[in-house]
Amino acid sequence: MARKSSLLKRAAIAVVSVIAIYVILNASVSRSLPSSSDLPRQLIREEDNDEGRAPIQPRVKVYMYNLPKEFTYGLIEQHSIARGGIKKSVDDVTKLKYPGHQHMHEWYLFSDLNRPEVDRSGSPINRVLDPADADLFYVPVFSSLSLIVNAGRPVEPGSGYSDEKMQEGLMEWLEGQEWWRRNQGRDHVISAGDPNALYRILDRVKNAVLLVADFGRLRPDQGSFVKDVVIPYSHRVNLFNGEIGVEARNTLLFFMGNRYRKDGGKVRDLLFQVLEKEDDVKIKHGTQSRENRRAATKGMHTSKFCLNPAALRPGFMVKMLRKIKTKKILEYQREMKSVRRYFDYENPNGAVKEIWRQVSQKLPLIKLMSNRDRRLVTRNLTEPNCSCLCTNQTGLVTSI
Repeated sequence: MARKSSLLKRAAIAVVSVIAIYVILNASVSRSLPSSSDLPRQLIREEDNDEGRAPIQPRVKVYMYNLPKEFTYGLIEQHSIARGGIKKSVDDVTKLKYPGHQHMHEWYLFSDLNRPEVDRSGSPINRVLDPADADLFYVPVFSSLSLIVNAGRPVEPGSGYSDEKMQEGLMEWLEGQEWWRRNQGRDHVISAGDPNALYRILDRVKNAVLLVADFGRLRPDQGSFVKDVVIPYSHRVNLFNGEIGVEARNTLLFFMGNRYRKDGGKVRDLLFQVLEKEDDVKIKHGTQSRENRRAATKGMHTSKFCLNPAALRPGFMVKMLRKIKTKKILEYQREMKSVRRYFDYENPNGAVKEIWRQVSQKLPLIKLMSNRDRRLVTRNLTEPNCSCLCTNQTGLVTSI
């Protein structure tokens, strides 16, 4: 019993000691913290702001590389030539119109940074013309357009345009830039919207912030939600500008697209088989054309739901959708209307600004990773170095 009493006494003393230390430290820290009047304006919480406005955040400074035209306007020219267009002179190439396709975000971002700063009011980033002033570097390569220059068109070996050569040329150019070499590309932003864009050099640009539509074809060491930004597709049909409601939407579910798009239509063909016999479902085969875009627009605007997921169980999807009440559908419509600007590249407060906002939020992590890399010392060791706390078999030693 005496032993138990002694243990309890020591435990009580330890608890009291911890509480005392906590009180002392807490008081010390509280005295050292600045008051709201001492904080910079951008750090004051919105509810403490006398004017009731959102806090002002410093704009991230972005430098856009002046890439050789072969990586920008030259790709528009190549796309035109491959389709029978007349080759323009070098002086006229900047007047060529960028072709519409679902990954044309790269054009909207490029155009945004080329606008005068006075026209970019409210943007979370500020374009700077001196790379020494930049927080981030934007590489305006039209990587998705390059991928479709010869899409579906056979090219004789050694002739015609080569997306692979473009990628290699871009990498050679980037590696020649001191700003790329400084942080191994970590503070660079590169568009790779099409899942196959830049596939040949992904391992060499994976440190950069990649603008991607999905991570389906990227390895975990190439892309992640932590360092990259997911961007929306560009609209290829007209937006719905009417009021919310279901009265004019007589179709339950609509889909229109290429039935045999990937893997010979392994998934889509099964979807067609599952859904095409349903009375209140419209699912149609169609490729890119003005006529098909008009038909798709009409179909989407007169349907309660539009197909996106691959659900292949017969009857599962339509039974689930038919159970959804009108009140719930109207709620979905209101929510979609409230956020649709984030998916609209032509909205001045839409997708472009949101992408730049997402990019700017990566800056603290980029600085952390860049500083960490500078603290790593590479040593050519033939044996493990035991001079630090932990043996490092790789030969990389973190300086302290």
